[in-house]
Amino acid sequence: MNAFSAFALVLPLPLFFLLHDVEELIFQHRWMLRHGPELCTRFPRLRFLIAHLSRLTTPAFAIAATEELLLLLGLTTYMLYDGPYAMWIWSAAFMAFSLHLAVHLLQGILVRGYVPGLVSSLLLLPWAGYGLWSLHLVMPLHSMCLCGLCGVAVIALNLGFAHRLGKWICSKRHTSSPQT
Repeated sequence: MNAFSAFALVLPLPLFFLLHDVEELIFQHRWMLRHGPELCTRFPRLRFLIAHLSRLTTPAFAIAATEELLLLLGLTTYMLYDGPYAMWIWSAAFMAFSLHLAVHLLQGILVRGYVPGLVSSLLLLPWAGYGLWSLHLVMPLHSMCLCGLCGVAVIALNLGFAHRLGKWICSKRHTSSPQT
């Protein structure tokens, strides 16, 4: 890894993730409550996911985003220290995040309007494109595809864990009564 790659691609990932998730954090819960019923009508196959996201409170989302940010900070540190398979592991996370940005664009097109995360996705897609092009220069396409699939699978599992963690911590906070 050269210094430019570290500066232009590796170090910004946690920062850009934070920027993106702050946008989602600010708007996600209220947006889902407002648009959830219409989304269920338009996309009945996604009712379970829409219901899940509608029940995800802002504090629970913040906890989930914090868990994911800590994971990305760890992956970035591992990449900077050039640990074994670091480029592959970091690349998998980078590609999953890049796909996540593209999904927001697709969501915006499908709902014909704003979705939480769309503005930051539009701003970050050129960086993601540059990163994917840079990876293509050092990694064969079939390896990029495999890496991306692994990244999406691991991040999807972690996202489920992070959402459950956020809901669990918030439910513990609300069910525990202060000692008197």
